[in-house]
Amino acid sequence: MVHATSSVLLLLSLALLAPGLSAKKCSLTGKWINDLGSNMTIGAVNSKGEFSGSYLTAVTSTSNEIRVSPLQGTQNNINRNSQPTFGFTVNWKFSESTTVFTGQCFVDKNGKEVLKTMWLLRSRVGDIGDDWKATMVGNNVFTRLRTLKE
Repeated sequence: MVHATSSVLLLLSLALLAPGLSAKKCSLTGKWINDLGSNMTIGAVNSKGEFSGSYLTAVTSTSNEIRVSPLQGTQNNINRNSQPTFGFTVNWKFSESTTVFTGQCFVDKNGKEVLKTMWLLRSRVGDIGDDWKATMVGNNVFTRLRTLKE
């Protein structure tokens, strides 16, 4: 009976551990496109979890010409999880606004990397009385942008 119980426990342990052993790690580094067609490039994440990159939005409420804008961010590195949380700020170079994103990097059941994000966009207003209309909130889903080489 002891051998049967040990065997069952061993099989149960392996079944519980197996998904974690084969789990693909989600990496922020690379090129991404979101559900609105905006493109983002994230450089290497350093040992402190910091990264930088660039963002080219596909949407804007200004009539100014859209330009590539820099982003700065950080990834949570406490446990070196395979699906980390992160945040970054985009300083728009064509309008007087800033956007902060926060999200998590996931690997879906098909092995595809997905960034699920929420954002706050703060636009400049001329008077404190207009503060009520200065911040917008939304969400975006980013998928890895594949190049022809891949």
